[in-house]
Amino acid sequence: MKFPKPYTLAQIAELIGCQFVGSEDFPVLGMNEIHVVEPGDIVFVDHPKYYNKALESAATIVLINKEVSCPEGKALLVSDDPFRDFNKLTSHFKPFQASERAISASAKIGLNTVIQPNCFIGNNVVIGNHCVIHSNVSIYDDAVIGDHVTIHAGTVLGGSAFYYKNRPEGFDQLKSGGRVVIEDHVDIGAACTIDRGVTGDTTIGKGSKLDNQIQIGHDTVVGKKCLIASQVGIAGCVVIEDEVIIWGQVGCTSGVTIGKKAVVQAQSGISKSLEGGKTYFGCPAEEVRVKLKELASIRQIPKVLELLKSKKE
Repeated sequence: MKFPKPYTLAQIAELIGCQFVGSEDFPVLGMNEIHVVEPGDIVFVDHPKYYNKALESAATIVLINKEVSCPEGKALLVSDDPFRDFNKLTSHFKPFQASERAISASAKIGLNTVIQPNCFIGNNVVIGNHCVIHSNVSIYDDAVIGDHVTIHAGTVLGGSAFYYKNRPEGFDQLKSGGRVVIEDHVDIGAACTIDRGVTGDTTIGKGSKLDNQIQIGHDTVVGKKCLIASQVGIAGCVVIEDEVIIWGQVGCTSGVTIGKKAVVQAQSGISKSLEGGKTYFGCPAEEVRVKLKELASIRQIPKVLELLKSKKE
């Protein structure tokens, strides 16, 4: 998320009520999660295990819960609760805005696009030309939809990220200020849910086709010409490269990459990154030939046990 104008380190520190380390006029241009940060961005970290990762990232401002040695060319915002203060920044720069209409006055809808009854189109949404948005679709604020896109009934674009901090009093949600971006010639089936990014974009690439009842988590990037079948669940921060095929009821953990032209067979569980150009099956998913050999071997176990038993007798 980029701020509408550059801010200084001192201004941001005053906004969230924390101390800072660095020049008071150090430039602050935006805020992002660690996997998408750029120079000028704020990244937050609240556990010593991840200090080095944050300090060595592309971010030049680190919102941290302990004053540490600051690398050259960077600045610190020292807070007793970085998670809380990251939420403060999101609320300040991307506050929730209630809509007074089913289709917001600030939404931009292209030529020859059809919006069926009972849809909700939020603030600052952009929908391209020649799209069909079927009934009861909800498109939350700031979503961007390209040309020739079809979205079937009951789909929700832009729900909040499933991202929580466990506190003694209960779970505290990290606020979502990112977007959903749907590129040209994408088809999205009925009753799908695609969450917005925390600070960046959740993206569905050009020409990809999604079946019914699919969940795509925050900040995930689906490449071009992908096919995803029904009841697939993809966690946050996943990269699915171009021309990947994922069959029904596959589940995928967060933060992994599925390589170009990979095929994942039905009911598989993806627990790690998968190399492109191969076919996978099983839970955890492995190359299909390896997994089928394993299953064939497992089927032989009763025979082996019977043989051992007979030899003992």
